[in-house]
Amino acid sequence: MRVDLFDFELPNERIALRPARPRDAARMLVVQGNAPFSDCNVSDLPDLLEPGDVLVFNDTRVIPAQLEGRRGEARIGATLHKRVDLRRWQAFVRNAKRLRVGDVAEFGGGLTAIAEERLADGSFVLFFEGEEPVEVLLERAGTMPLPPYIAGKRATDAQDREDYQTMFAREDGAVAAPTAALHFTARLMAAVAARGIGTETLTLHVGAGTFLPVKAEDTDDHQMHSEWGRIEQDAADRLNAVRARGNRVIAVGTTSLRLLESATGEDKVIRPFAGDTDIFITPGYTFRAIDGLMTNFHLPKSTLFMLVSALMGRERMQEAYAHAIKEKYRFYSYGDSSLLLP
Repeated sequence: MRVDLFDFELPNERIALRPARPRDAARMLVVQGNAPFSDCNVSDLPDLLEPGDVLVFNDTRVIPAQLEGRRGEARIGATLHKRVDLRRWQAFVRNAKRLRVGDVAEFGGGLTAIAEERLADGSFVLFFEGEEPVEVLLERAGTMPLPPYIAGKRATDAQDREDYQTMFAREDGAVAAPTAALHFTARLMAAVAARGIGTETLTLHVGAGTFLPVKAEDTDDHQMHSEWGRIEQDAADRLNAVRARGNRVIAVGTTSLRLLESATGEDKVIRPFAGDTDIFITPGYTFRAIDGLMTNFHLPKSTLFMLVSALMGRERMQEAYAHAIKEKYRFYSYGDSSLLLP
């Protein structure tokens, strides 16, 4: 499909630079089939689902993966996006023309890295020197990797260490937050449990590739970056049981959805999964694992807007986003939410 079919105009002031406080006070647009849109709040979520439904969360934890440093006299920046092994990461490098294979980059805080390889997409494999775990070094030298549409408008600060992390964060490895889950609080989770709604967790380490623009003119020509994920056998068994008894599996975030769909066969059975996925969901895709999606509002012409268009229909989502803009919803990572129920 033509990428420009997924374009829309978003006023600059609709981009959220800080999250709602408290988090569950954010607004939520409910899009259910062809019914009229409903303007709700995230705190209304338990009443919008049925007892026995299950919410699926991503427990990845964002690491301070944004680095600023030097190679000799030249200033460079690096955004880690995918772990290779214990000391190696793939990274997108700013001012990459100043970095060559074999060069050593110094990032402060005792963190140095050797540029071991330049990949076909222009990114580098960086080998981090020293004996301390890379995660410890990053806590000293790195900052939270806020999306470009936020970082371009204000500096990252200490508050972002808390704001850009979900309450479920447990497994180190993401360089972008699974933002749909940023809205959840202990109070909301208590209400979810009281309603009889179940929860499950999986792990997908979100990469910086999620922010890369789609440069192709046709979706068939776009190459997705891969991300590593895992679903345990017992979680897969419980989710299969949910659907077998007639209840719904609701993915909280496109990351949870993409991993669930990657782990599910044409027989609609969710299986354990551990490995990379580069699944690219566009209109025409037949969903196998999920019955709904809670997600924030996405960028024009992005792979994530294509995903929600696949779930609900492209014209329906264009109408939903037009409604959200008109009603002054807040967009993107720190913005408001939507609940999509086909």
